[in-house]
Amino acid sequence: MSDIGSPEFVFWFRQAAPYIHAFRSRVFVVAFGGDLIRDGRFVSLAHDLNTLVSLGARLVLVHGARPQVNARLKERGIEPRFERGLRITEAEALDPVLQAIGQVRFEIEAGLSMGLANSPMANADIRVAGGNYVTAQPMGVRAGVDMQYTGEVRKIDIAAINDRLDFGETILLSPIGFSPTGEVFNLTLEDVATSVAVALGADKLVFLMDERGVVDANGDLLSELTAAEAEAFVRQPDAPIVSDIDFYLPSAIRSVRHGVKRAHLLSRHIDGALLTELFTHEGVGTMISRDSLETLRRATIDDVGGILQLLEPLENEGVLVKRGRELLEREIERYAVLEHDYKIVGCVALHTFEGSDMAELACLAIASDYRDGGRGEALLKHVIKEANRLSVKRLFVLTTRTAHWFVERGFVAASVDELPMKKQMLYNYQRRSKVFIKDLTA
Repeated sequence: MSDIGSPEFVFWFRQAAPYIHAFRSRVFVVAFGGDLIRDGRFVSLAHDLNTLVSLGARLVLVHGARPQVNARLKERGIEPRFERGLRITEAEALDPVLQAIGQVRFEIEAGLSMGLANSPMANADIRVAGGNYVTAQPMGVRAGVDMQYTGEVRKIDIAAINDRLDFGETILLSPIGFSPTGEVFNLTLEDVATSVAVALGADKLVFLMDERGVVDANGDLLSELTAAEAEAFVRQPDAPIVSDIDFYLPSAIRSVRHGVKRAHLLSRHIDGALLTELFTHEGVGTMISRDSLETLRRATIDDVGGILQLLEPLENEGVLVKRGRELLEREIERYAVLEHDYKIVGCVALHTFEGSDMAELACLAIASDYRDGGRGEALLKHVIKEANRLSVKRLFVLTTRTAHWFVERGFVAASVDELPMKKQMLYNYQRRSKVFIKDLTA
């Protein structure tokens, strides 16, 4: 028997809907190391990438090849050399490096070409484009060590990449670049991924890695960090490289500091991690943004669906009076919303009354998972600021459940007779809502 009608499926699909809408035609840069290919996990990732393409996302993929390069060097009897985690690419190592990168690239292209019936890749239409999009320069001497043919990104050919993306193709970038003099340089995965994400102004930069994300001192995963908060977890420049976090976290911070909207650090070991991180509010890794993910703004007609979804549980409990879509659409200019990463998690309305110096604070609601952290206070302050702008002298609220919360914030119990006449006429005596008034001139 199918579970398609299960509450869990319906809940997940509804939760994903705002992201599906928001991500259409947006640019995502997804970076992963050669170990994901070596361990046979690319097939699952290809399924997820196909889903993103099907939903209209514009993809740029950046791959690494470290384990494959090490294997090729071992075959040649060449000992790998590193300086603070960066490979020193000597002249004799360049040929095996290019062979390994080519091998990985072919495996990725083969995986993206699958189209088996009755599989997630059925009817897939992922056209892969590549080219000399990355101009490189030598890294030079670092800490007294000549990095030789190890280079760094100098320039990204954004016009050429956008042309291919506009044509509906997925860009696949390898960690190599070419100099204007025709030399080839071995680049790092994180440098290529970050440089292209910044140059494109990507909405997402995703690193798939060994760790599950950034963790605190107790080992608990930190699901969201601002760039400033993330910097506290960056190790000193002279500290030894001990994990993928040491490579990717500084790159994630750099990307959001330079215009990328979100950077994500995810475990490559979790099947479906990419989709779970992008299309659920909780995610499974660490998301890094330049500033706070929450914004408080005036509502627009496009917010009606999200507000109704927020209000429905409270209306069913009898905490709020039911409001139909038509009424909400007519009054939407009176609302403000608190948005957390594309999802409306709070709202409030301010209703004024002609000929009265009083206004009503109405429909103050916070999603159940977000009722800590002063969000209700922020919405109240917003309403008071707006009321002051409109020269409102007194603010009133009708409530059946949250009297103490308003009393603690300066509201005083009052009677229905003190309300504006129009509100008195609309008062529902069956609900027996309590009346509280706050003097804004005090």
